[in-house]
Amino acid sequence: MRHLFAAAALAIALASQTEAEVLIGVAGPMSGKLAWTGTQLRRGAEMAVANINAAGGVLGQQVRLIVADDFCDPRQALAAAEKLVADGAVFVIGHYCSGASIPASKIYAAAGVLQISPSSTNPMLTEQGHANVFRVCSRDDAQGLKAGNYLADHWGERKIAILHDNTTYGKGLADETKKQLNKRGVTEAVYQSYTPGKDDYSVEVAALHTADIAVLYLGGYHTEAALMVRAARDRAYPVQLISGDDTATEAFGLIAGPAAEGTLFTFVADPRRNTEAAEVVERFRAENFEPDSWTLHSYGAAEIWAQAVTKANSLDLQAVIAALREDQFDTVLGQIDFDEKGDLTVQSWVWYVWKSGEYVPVE
Repeated sequence: MRHLFAAAALAIALASQTEAEVLIGVAGPMSGKLAWTGTQLRRGAEMAVANINAAGGVLGQQVRLIVADDFCDPRQALAAAEKLVADGAVFVIGHYCSGASIPASKIYAAAGVLQISPSSTNPMLTEQGHANVFRVCSRDDAQGLKAGNYLADHWGERKIAILHDNTTYGKGLADETKKQLNKRGVTEAVYQSYTPGKDDYSVEVAALHTADIAVLYLGGYHTEAALMVRAARDRAYPVQLISGDDTATEAFGLIAGPAAEGTLFTFVADPRRNTEAAEVVERFRAENFEPDSWTLHSYGAAEIWAQAVTKANSLDLQAVIAALREDQFDTVLGQIDFDEKGDLTVQSWVWYVWKSGEYVPVE
């Protein structure tokens, strides 16, 4: 009988522990060609959860992270979102790709789950009007404005090509860049799409070379960008590659090799340089992991959620949303506050260049 009471007590204790956990999710491309980026999101979220729990969790409860793979695909994003909701996540860090975040946001809105994207830059994510959707990165209308002005200022007298991969992110960024370039009175010589996922882009690059294109603006992901610049250098074609924020990853340099040298791109101010992030960056590097690209944005999204829950003194979605809209948050990304749409109040993009195997701010 004593053993039965002990077993019952253990079962009650375990049930209490389970009830005391708060489940959150991180969603992104954990497999496929963008798995490197998915790893960044996962590692950022894992480190943040570990630190939150070490500090006592949220509202006296420990936090448990659930990882969902969306493959940067709209349909798989829906499945990933539905699984996170079914598993009981109250908050999701994600998704990475705009084409995944936007359809998934509808699932979270219907289920009453908070979503903070570390990296989805397409304006439509927050223009839909879902009160539960936020992001800790700037938008492509601001990024395209900066890119379009740069092209007009520096390459307005040369032949410009704008290519995109027809994804929500890639085409959206290309279109915003083209819009501003045209507004500045410059018309691109080539505007067309390419097929993502190929192993070789020598045919596309050869066509640009034949057309005497001096600068290529690419709206798309780092894998194709790296293969294109490699193909250009293989044929001694000195086209200037300019792209967007997805180029801010070590994977671009690994795929492109020496051909990465001189590639220009826009990215948010690198949070690794923030004094607020120094301790976290050191911990990542001690684990032999470089927190580049969106790692710290994933970490920051979790930080913001934990602070908002504490400020609201509740896990209730509406209370947390109110805290997110009313308060400012001190994070590895610096001080963060949101506007009524869930966007950052300050939209900022910075020029970077690949130099000696790493990306650095343009001086």
